[in-house]
Amino acid sequence: MASPEPVFISPLLGADGAWSGYHVEFAPGEFDGKTLEQLYEAPLLDEFDHRAPWFVPVTEEANYENRLGDRVIPVFPATPPTRERESLKALEAHLRLATRPVALAAAPDQKLPGTGCWNYLLIASSHARSLPPFTLLGLSSRTKLVCTEVHTHNDREWGVANACDLSTGEFLQTRSPANTKADITRIKLLKLLALIVDDADTEALDAIFREEQKLSYSLLRLVNSAALSPRTPISSFSQAINLLGRRQLQRWLQLLVYSDPNDGQHPNPLLQKAASRGRLLELLAPHLADASTAEHCTGDITFMIGTFSLLDVLLNVAMPSILSQLPLPAIAQRALAEHGGALGELLDAIAAADRRELKVASSRLKALGIDAKTYLDAQLEAFSWASKIHPPG
Repeated sequence: MASPEPVFISPLLGADGAWSGYHVEFAPGEFDGKTLEQLYEAPLLDEFDHRAPWFVPVTEEANYENRLGDRVIPVFPATPPTRERESLKALEAHLRLATRPVALAAAPDQKLPGTGCWNYLLIASSHARSLPPFTLLGLSSRTKLVCTEVHTHNDREWGVANACDLSTGEFLQTRSPANTKADITRIKLLKLLALIVDDADTEALDAIFREEQKLSYSLLRLVNSAALSPRTPISSFSQAINLLGRRQLQRWLQLLVYSDPNDGQHPNPLLQKAASRGRLLELLAPHLADASTAEHCTGDITFMIGTFSLLDVLLNVAMPSILSQLPLPAIAQRALAEHGGALGELLDAIAAADRRELKVASSRLKALGIDAKTYLDAQLEAFSWASKIHPPG
């Protein structure tokens, strides 16, 4: 019997960059109803924002009376397989009669539906940008638009300007053309990270915060976020060390580099991407087929590899240059510099999924011994945790 196929979950960004929905997909030709049912019944779904829609591939066998309830948005293909055409047409009619929201995945070779025909329209960025001017603006009057395959920052900006309510986040793995040099605050934070990775004393760490007040402000905002929810608000660096301990504080410092010290309302979307990557790598590493890697890699190292894997994008600095400033273990250096070793290969699989190269990601996960259920559970736990990291409004 063939092993179950992995399902891939991608957070969808709202216009403000916050996670506002989730896109569920399988690699082309690898749909697996069993894995989808496991998603529908996962207890961790209760931890997610109940306002966020979940776009899932439509299937006639699916039970839509599940934990997600009305948050499930079945996505119908523009050109269904001939053998499924009649059954999907009947299912669509049933869902519409029950006033359930439905979505259509647009195809470049098919005419777009009229506005209001579907509750949601998923459309690839390249397809959307080939349409006549104002087409999306007209559709958006009665249909919510979800832009997919958003590979560049320019694609993202165009989608927001053309009425796309939600978009995928492939562009987050690419450098922004506006980011031509590294911010001095983040350069200082790299020095701080080097100190804490090297187990420097508290006074040396505190000196960095006294020198750069933006860092202190951003750290306190971050550790007081909903993901940590301390009973008593943390108001100083020394208090953070006393309450969190150096090990936990190091994790928050690793994420701090992604927060915007000049913006008190919205984090850089890279913060949640880096957080979820770190947690996902940490959760999956113990399940690697390479037992020696799983045994000798602590959660701290795997979390660090995941969070640091986007530093080159954020700082617009080559990864080798960044790594030369950080005293990381050899296994982390190799994973980050060349995606070498089992952890590097796992990071490569996660990055492929983030780029929406799902066939590649699926193949690499299987080769690493990560089964579909393990990957599903890890995604849900990582995204649930990362979704709660945000500055207080």
